[in-house]
Amino acid sequence: MLDIRLIAHDPETFARRLLRRGKGVDLEDLLALDRRRRELIARGDELRHDKSKAEEAMRAADKQSDVFTRFREEMRVVALSIRACETDFEAVLAAMDEHLMLLPNLPDDAAPDGASAEQNPILRVVGQKPSFDFTPKDHTELGEALGLLDFERGTKITGARFTVYRGAGARLERALISFMLDTHTGEHGYTEILPPFLVNHASMRGTGQFPKFQEDAFLLERDGLVLVPTAEVPVTNLHRDEIFEPSALPVAYAAYSPCFRREAGAHGRDTKGLIRQHQFQKVELVMFTTPEDSERAHEALTGHAESILERLGLHFRRVDLCTGDLGFSAARTYDLEVWLPGQNAYREISSCSNFRDFQARRAAIRYRPEGAKKNALVHTLNGSGLAVGRTVVAVLENYQQADGRVRIPEVLLPYMGGLTHLG
Repeated sequence: MLDIRLIAHDPETFARRLLRRGKGVDLEDLLALDRRRRELIARGDELRHDKSKAEEAMRAADKQSDVFTRFREEMRVVALSIRACETDFEAVLAAMDEHLMLLPNLPDDAAPDGASAEQNPILRVVGQKPSFDFTPKDHTELGEALGLLDFERGTKITGARFTVYRGAGARLERALISFMLDTHTGEHGYTEILPPFLVNHASMRGTGQFPKFQEDAFLLERDGLVLVPTAEVPVTNLHRDEIFEPSALPVAYAAYSPCFRREAGAHGRDTKGLIRQHQFQKVELVMFTTPEDSERAHEALTGHAESILERLGLHFRRVDLCTGDLGFSAARTYDLEVWLPGQNAYREISSCSNFRDFQARRAAIRYRPEGAKKNALVHTLNGSGLAVGRTVVAVLENYQQADGRVRIPEVLLPYMGGLTHLG
């Protein structure tokens, strides 16, 4: 969430910076509410002063006198006015909150300008595309032929965009989760978290999913809970309404969770296979830092996600999301795109974002700066380390053999119970 005090101080600059996202934002209603808020504060102070004067006059007057009765009536009227003012004030605050909750984050100055993904600069390319002396298959054909993936039964027992993993396919998914968590906790310094997979609405608001993207969520309306769209939500909200001591920062967590998304805005896209599912697994990396350290942390977190791809021997590239392609809560984002030979295309496998203080303001996550009189907002960051289903896709398509089998990457062999190939 953006800071209304800063918006009110320089609305033109905020409007210009938000325009970099490609769509103008009208701030006038919000600014009018802020002006009304300040008027109500002044009016409330004035009324409380009048009430205090009436109370003082009452204390000095004879309780049997007409003067006492008049001041008592004045105080009653003022008290009613104060309550009305407070009611109006609360309504204005709620309306302001609604407006602020729908404003996206400001893009970082360093984020490249652009209107869409086609304008995202490529920052880094790692590895080489694999070469085949046969026509490579995509993961759906490989998964079904080898008995690893059962799309038909997934649809039968639940519906479209659900899949059953079978045998070595299920083991491959589990191996990838364990490999990712072991690497991030054992080598990159993250603390492992296994969070709840249901969260309340306050948690979804804290990270920016609600109210903007409520239509994408799976809601349990009877219980007021939501199936997590990503472990970012419960892990970031671990510290909602908390204050860190400065010596505790940075804090880094790695968490596995299933993720549930309606993909309401993706009708007709990637309807077959594992690329766009309503349920998928992910290992998420979440960091809390001081503002001074967040850019360095963003580079480090992205590098940790890249290391998983490098160890798996997968060809990928890092792209810098332009302002028109940034997510709602992000100030700066690097996407990692892995090469999928069966699709002859790069596909996103990790998105690593610096949110600055946007989420922290929504979730009231603060720290005590050394020597400062006031608490300050932390910076939050997160990234996929990695999306597990898409990593399965990448392994199947990049490690397929001419005989139809799939070779298991060397780093996964200790997790595969003696298997060296799928099929």
